Amino acid sequence: QVFTFNRVEIRVQPSDKVPNGAPMSIICHADISKSNDFQLKHNFTIFKNGKLVFMTVSHKEEARYEIPVAKSSDTGDYECTVRADGKLSFSNSVYVWVVGMTKPILTADKKEVLEGEVVKLRCELPEEVPPLEFFFRKTKTNSAPKEKRVPEQNQNFSEVEYYVEEGDDILQFDCFGKRQVKYGWESSQHSNKTLVTVKEPFIKPTLITRPLSNLTEGDQIEFECSTVVAQMRNIEIILQKNKTILNSVRDKKLLKYSTVATQEDSGEYLCKVEQGAVSKTTKMNVFVSELFPRPSLSASTTKVDESKELNLSCSINGFQRANFSIVRKSSRGDIQLKNSRFLSMKVNVNDTGSYTCKAEVKRIVKESKPVRINVYAPVSKPTLSVVSGSPEVVLGKPLQLICHSVMGTPPITFTFYKGDKMKKNVTNDTYATFLDENIGLNDNGGYKCDARNNHSSGVKTSNILNVTVIVPIRDASLGSVPYGEVEVGSDTAFLCSVKEGSWPIDFKFYKKTDHEVLLHEVRVDSDRGIWHKKTMKRKDTGTYYCVASNRASVDVRSRPITISVILAAWQKGVIAAFVLTAIAGAGAVALWWFLRKKKKAKGSSMEMSGSALAPNLTSEKLTRQPSDGNFYSGSAYIEDNENHMKSADESKGPDLESAEVDYTEVEVSTLDPHR
Repeated sequence: QVFTFNRVEIRVQPSDKVPNGAPMSIICHADISKSNDFQLKHNFTIFKNGKLVFMTVSHKEEARYEIPVAKSSDTGDYECTVRADGKLSFSNSVYVWVVGMTKPILTADKKEVLEGEVVKLRCELPEEVPPLEFFFRKTKTNSAPKEKRVPEQNQNFSEVEYYVEEGDDILQFDCFGKRQVKYGWESSQHSNKTLVTVKEPFIKPTLITRPLSNLTEGDQIEFECSTVVAQMRNIEIILQKNKTILNSVRDKKLLKYSTVATQEDSGEYLCKVEQGAVSKTTKMNVFVSELFPRPSLSASTTKVDESKELNLSCSINGFQRANFSIVRKSSRGDIQLKNSRFLSMKVNVNDTGSYTCKAEVKRIVKESKPVRINVYAPVSKPTLSVVSGSPEVVLGKPLQLICHSVMGTPPITFTFYKGDKMKKNVTNDTYATFLDENIGLNDNGGYKCDARNNHSSGVKTSNILNVTVIVPIRDASLGSVPYGEVEVGSDTAFLCSVKEGSWPIDFKFYKKTDHEVLLHEVRVDSDRGIWHKKTMKRKDTGTYYCVASNRASVDVRSRPITISVILAAWQKGVIAAFVLTAIAGAGAVALWWFLRKKKKAKGSSMEMSGSALAPNLTSEKLTRQPSDGNFYSGSAYIEDNENHMKSADESKGPDLESAEVDYTEVEVSTLDPHR
């Protein structure tokens, strides 16, 4: 019994788009080929969005999942699997869309509320599954609805609270829901409409003034603010002007406030009644006529020299009958100077400040605008100096100057000059600085500064400041006399020179070793420094260099030179004579030793051979004697054999005489004077 799955398919009846509430069938069909007609048990499983929703076992090749009333929650991706005798096959997925949502149900916890209270609403979609979105709508009489959106991820209902505002009377609420489907968002129908009636906890307040009109400065004015309250609980009445609270009462129906009217009291007044979250307001504009205009203060001058006369005058345009006083403003309060329209005084720098005048009529006091008076002490002669302290600057480096006046009322204007050219203007309290970044070789003086303020004495000028320009050291070099080779015991002069640099210059002479060794230093008003080294020794051989510096504080190092200390000529002669004498002595000793050795050899050979030796054999033995090794010393041997040697010599004839002559050459090498 052999079979195989051709395919497994899934389909929806009547279609994959089903109206909400209509019946729907999900059909899973297996197409199987068999070797013969035999029964096969099929296990059908249907999934929706990956979750198991239906399972059955059948001998048929098809299974049906019946949904008699389709809901929006049945929307999703469906697929099925078929298992038979250990074999398994899958279908493709099909998307089913149940069109339409159930109608939501809206309920309210209250049907009648007061302004400021809260209404709690609940909107439910009983047959839907989350996630869902709920939309609540609040509609006032003759107004467009206001909508509030609330998403819900885990439940099919939502609850919100609405605060009832001032002015609400009859409120209408409804809601609807939305869900997300494969092709976008789907909305439900709107719920039932719920009506809520609103009552006022108190009426809008009433605000009146006494007198009602024709208010003039100096009149007594009284404000009254009242309301009618349903419940006298936590109620508050507040009177404001330009956001400033003038008076308030709590748990009362009436507020009173009175004051003497001034022109500043003109404006908008607000009476506000509050209870909980509810507030109601009433506004009123009040106009207070001017009793007399604001006074004005005039000064003979606003910038006055110290110890000069200052005149102040106070007046009211078109009005004379008032009590005047002149005051000076201070951080500790007003200082009254004189109860009069006029004030004349000699001033000092401490009188600098703001002055006003006050005028009083019928308990109404008005103050003029302040007038600023500045009293100036003259500036003292300024001093000009270099910020670093020393009146000198390195060529190419910036120069910073400071100009300072000990005395003088600020602000003081300082002017800097380089030669006859004005370079900078600075306004400050007691000093100013100037940075000259363009220093040349010829800038050796000519700086000055001016100081002035608003005092009539005019400008004060400093003394001229001369500044020395320091030229840095350039190109140091080292030489010596004699140069290169120096005889032992002689003197050597080292000369360190520079191409450029301001005097005095410090010259330092060093010998290069494992660590730097300072040998000599000198300060000279010259571009060269000399060091005389006495009695040179062999240990003075080595490498030397010099370092030059001046007030520019830049060390310049020369290239190194090498000095070799050698022997003097007479020392070389003594050594050469000694060596030659030693060589000559050694040669004489060697010659004596050689001749004596030859004589010993002759005696020995004659004694061994006797007189019968042929001349040729004797000659052969004499020639080979250095290799025989039979040599003896001692005068007795020579004397005893003297006659024997003579007879042998006579028998040899001329050949023997020629064999006795021998020569030795000695080479004498010349000693290296440097080693």
